[in-house]
Amino acid sequence: MNRIIKVARMQLINKATFIGIPLIILFSSFLFTVVIWWLVRRNDAEGILYGGGAQAPMWYFLALGIQALTLTFPFSLGMSISRRSFYLGTLALFATCALVLSVFYYLMGLLETATGGWWLDGRFFALQWISENNWFIQIMFYFVLMVLLFMIGFLIATIYMRWRQMGMVFFFTSLGVVVIGAIALITFTDTWMQFWEWVMTWSAGGVTLWGGLVAVLMAGCSYLTLRKATA
Repeated sequence: MNRIIKVARMQLINKATFIGIPLIILFSSFLFTVVIWWLVRRNDAEGILYGGGAQAPMWYFLALGIQALTLTFPFSLGMSISRRSFYLGTLALFATCALVLSVFYYLMGLLETATGGWWLDGRFFALQWISENNWFIQIMFYFVLMVLLFMIGFLIATIYMRWRQMGMVFFFTSLGVVVIGAIALITFTDTWMQFWEWVMTWSAGGVTLWGGLVAVLMAGCSYLTLRKATA
């Protein structure tokens, strides 16, 4: 446990990368969105205004997953830290960061609702599809999404550390084949309408559940890959 905590503290040496930048991204996108809303209202626009800038810090978790491995993994091996301790410490840190940010999103959504969308009838944090659920699903939705994006980046980084350029070529080529194959299958079977009808049935709770299962699967794959990775 002590080594796991040390790994988490090691990751936090560069606080700007792992804490400062996500906060800057979030507050910048929020301020820009509010200014745009105010300008729109100045022109007597009606209806609810939506802003998707709240998702920006979440996508940054994808980059964090890559940086968390490539920036500190070689150093941790030099400090005789086991791959298991590095893996658990890194995941524990970012799961904690994701949980804190998820709670923050939920609280800001409550404030947004209480102020009537920042007095502009806008939706930045309290997007209806998410905010219409109970507090637990809302927090877990944001949490799972951020952890999933982090695990995608982390898995890609472990593949690179294990198999280098050839691993990247094989991974993205295989991914492209799967995506194009799925598109071709839906096109040739003329089931696009059924596909989008199925997508429209998704709920925030369902996305949270399946996203969590995918994140766990990626976590297992990344650990197995990391066990054979070199700096």
